[in-house]
Amino acid sequence: MVEFMVNAAVVIAMVVVMEGVAYLTHRYVMHGPVGWGWHRSHHEETEGTFERNDLYAVVFMVLSGVLIAVGLAGVWPLRQMGIGLMVYGVLYFIVHDGLVHQRWPFRYMPRRGYAKRLVQAHKLHHAVEGRDGCVSFGFLYASKPAALKARLKSSGALAQRGAEPRGRGGRVQSPARP
Repeated sequence: MVEFMVNAAVVIAMVVVMEGVAYLTHRYVMHGPVGWGWHRSHHEETEGTFERNDLYAVVFMVLSGVLIAVGLAGVWPLRQMGIGLMVYGVLYFIVHDGLVHQRWPFRYMPRRGYAKRLVQAHKLHHAVEGRDGCVSFGFLYASKPAALKARLKSSGALAQRGAEPRGRGGRVQSPARP
């Protein structure tokens, strides 16, 4: 039982750590000069089901698989870390691709609670055209929309690119009120 609890704790800790890793990767790699080539497709109108940005999911899926395989070969706690990375990827897929960007065949828009806050925060991330001046780089943690709007306003990012928040593909989207 103790072994199960320790392994479960490693998985949960990895999910939590991955939010920090995702924030840093999104902020400094995807919105940086190295990773913008793939991530740009996520901020522009794209044709078809997939976008170049989805390659990041493939990279993290392969990393998860490698961690699990090496862990199964006897290197503790890599299996549990790989499982935690996989759980984070599933949560990302559900929240970011499904809930926020509606890339699934069914549509659901939360009207209250934390799910609504996640959607609002990510819409504010897309309020700025291009890679600079964006806010809200996390995927499962979202700051309060009012604070994000204030940061956008004080930075002048919206004023430089137009007053209307823009969503994926440049479509004008008014973020729902907090």
